[in-house]
Amino acid sequence: MTTALPERDGPEAVVTLDRREGPYGEVVLRQRGRDFEIIANGCFLMDTADGRSERLLIQAALDELDRTGGRVERPAVLIGGLGVGFSLAYAAAEPRWGRIAIVERETAIIDWHRNGPLGAFSDGALEDDRVAVLHTDLLEYLAAADGERYDALCLDIDNGPDWTVTDSNNGLYGADGLAVLWHRLLPGGVLAVWSAQPSTAFEDALRAAGFSDVVTHEIPVSRGVPDVVHLARRAA
Repeated sequence: MTTALPERDGPEAVVTLDRREGPYGEVVLRQRGRDFEIIANGCFLMDTADGRSERLLIQAALDELDRTGGRVERPAVLIGGLGVGFSLAYAAAEPRWGRIAIVERETAIIDWHRNGPLGAFSDGALEDDRVAVLHTDLLEYLAAADGERYDALCLDIDNGPDWTVTDSNNGLYGADGLAVLWHRLLPGGVLAVWSAQPSTAFEDALRAAGFSDVVTHEIPVSRGVPDVVHLARRAA
């Protein structure tokens, strides 16, 4: 990975810091002015410009658990996708979370946090004793027959149900994938899914899969449609 940035012509000039080819395609880390961005297979995935929706992904799940009286004292959360680290850092900063599992399939992204510039955004959370970094594909991990169950699943692995970065991720949002998610939640557990745009079809799919209390939180962005967090619950 580049350690010294080349000269740039202006604050918005884009510099490629690292480019890797992995089992799921190409992953690129770029710097645009003061911000960093991750590109997967040529598709913009996320950047460090505004982490409000990634933080809401975690907070909304915790609030929903609290809404019913805080059924567990130290809930366990699974975060799908390390990304630029906003969600993990926000979870680790909350002492009420117990076990925090973070699933990330890209070696490059984990490296950029452990030894690169994204470590400033995960803010040392990878060293938290509650945090377990699971270097694996989220769908494969969830499908394991003997898998652990969680009080909250907070998923941010691509641009949402209607805009997947990797074709294989489509399976997560259909009936079969939602059934897997339902079984990976403890009774009364909460599912939170980040998306770059609202999806009424996904809300309908959640209800059809047996989830209750389906709501969508919108987060305005500077341009275009709002980011959203889809929230749903497995009945107790």
